Amino acid sequence: QVQLVEELGGGLVQPGGSLRLSCAASGIIFSLYTMGWYRQAPGKQRELVAGITSGGSTNYLDSVKGRFTISRDNAKKTVYLQMNSLDSEDTAVYYCNARNFVDSYWGQGTQVTVSS
Repeated sequence: QVQLVEELGGGLVQPGGSLRLSCAASGIIFSLYTMGWYRQAPGKQRELVAGITSGGSTNYLDSVKGRFTISRDNAKKTVYLQMNSLDSEDTAVYYCNARNFVDSYWGQGTQVTVSS
């Protein structure tokens, strides 16, 4: 059974603050999967925030470039999203995703709220 479990280092943060998300995977050969962080704000479509391939190549949503960093630890089967300089536009439910050419798996989502 495949599981992606997101953990949030704090759910509410003030503008300008930082948070670190982590997502631990089980039931898959983690090192072979492209991992991604998506987010969905109320009334908006889910969007890709950051992705990292099995080879370590990364890509980012334009609005988070220079503020967010995605990384992975294949030994721990975990992907991280370091989020700095947060603002209210980053408020959303954040989802972890694991995908390859055949499969795509989602975590349950974790709420990030940026508010003063």
